[in-house]
Amino acid sequence: MKQTMKKVVAAAAAVMSVGIMAGCSAKFATTKGNESTGDTIKIGMNIELSGAAGGYGNQMKQGFQLAVKQINAKGGIQVGDKKMKITPVIQDNKSTTSGSASVTAQLTAKDKVSAIVGPATTNDGTAAIPNLTKASVPSVSPSATDPNYTLQKNGKVQPYVFRACFNNDLQGETAAHYADNTIKAKKVAILEDNSSDYGTGLAKAFKQAFKGTIVSTQSFQEGDKDFNALITAIKAKNVDAIYVPGYYSEAGLIIKQARQAGVDVPIIGSDGMADPKLAQIAGATNTNDIYYTTPFSTKSGETNAVAKAFMTDFKAEYSEDAPTFSALAYDSVLMIKQAIEDAKSTNSVKIANALAKIKDMPAVTGTTSVDKNHDPEKPIVIESMQNGKVVAATAVK
Repeated sequence: MKQTMKKVVAAAAAVMSVGIMAGCSAKFATTKGNESTGDTIKIGMNIELSGAAGGYGNQMKQGFQLAVKQINAKGGIQVGDKKMKITPVIQDNKSTTSGSASVTAQLTAKDKVSAIVGPATTNDGTAAIPNLTKASVPSVSPSATDPNYTLQKNGKVQPYVFRACFNNDLQGETAAHYADNTIKAKKVAILEDNSSDYGTGLAKAFKQAFKGTIVSTQSFQEGDKDFNALITAIKAKNVDAIYVPGYYSEAGLIIKQARQAGVDVPIIGSDGMADPKLAQIAGATNTNDIYYTTPFSTKSGETNAVAKAFMTDFKAEYSEDAPTFSALAYDSVLMIKQAIEDAKSTNSVKIANALAKIKDMPAVTGTTSVDKNHDPEKPIVIESMQNGKVVAATAVK
């Protein structure tokens, strides 16, 4: 997701590189980390509940809370020969890197959580890494998509950093292949959000994978409202499709203004568009021939029993359809639960070790394994929208 304040991230990375060397070996020291005793286990949430990413963070909070509620209703997590209920500890990092680092210190050193869900953004997640490493406590981000998020500068994996979402490279490549093979596009224009590494990273991956010609690359920034000049420039190129790597707030307006300007070619996007608000902003009659990559689809319940149950339960709990970011947070909790059960321990170091070994775990966003870079291996979905409704979802391995 969004990365800004690059100087802060660079400083965090420098601090991180000093503190992580002890955790880089294949085996973790088992004398470190937090461990719960008694009948409960603390799981933290370091999340953006206010600030620029607050909309996404609150959706993730809903998914997190639903997972905790359901697990506890069934007696808790099986830890060896006993069950332990989850005590959730949720903290708002306020969509800031300083807040994320502070919340991580609070959760790990004072609250003594065994694992953390979040942060949502790569920027805030990167700022949390030094304190995660210092405490030897793993985190699973629902939505930090930068390819390097889980990696150190030397290319080795961050031992305590995991994610439930796809990275930008996979999304950009998949969108390019879809443009090539399904839409049969020969000429594509790109409208990228250059205020975040999310948008620029996706655009870069798309450009590298697309076999046709990129005839125009235009840029916008978070918060922009008027895209007519950019759309006019694209319209003159007679393109076959437009790639818009960004978030629903701006993508919805781009779709609306493009259709009003008579640009009716397919518009392809990323998981930042995977939200019901996209069609609300664009207008249902304008939201035609829209395609985007996402780890979760409202159509998933047709083939995935875990997704079907989740969508039903989410609707009953919150009186609305489940958004993608709630599904990813729900799965982040499932990953931690699976790791605790596999490790037969609440020790945070052992949980991190088990997270790295997850294989074929049933999940809302598809059967999940964790690869050597702590990225999930699962199908990626391309949703298509007509008249503001998702009409189809194609799973791509």
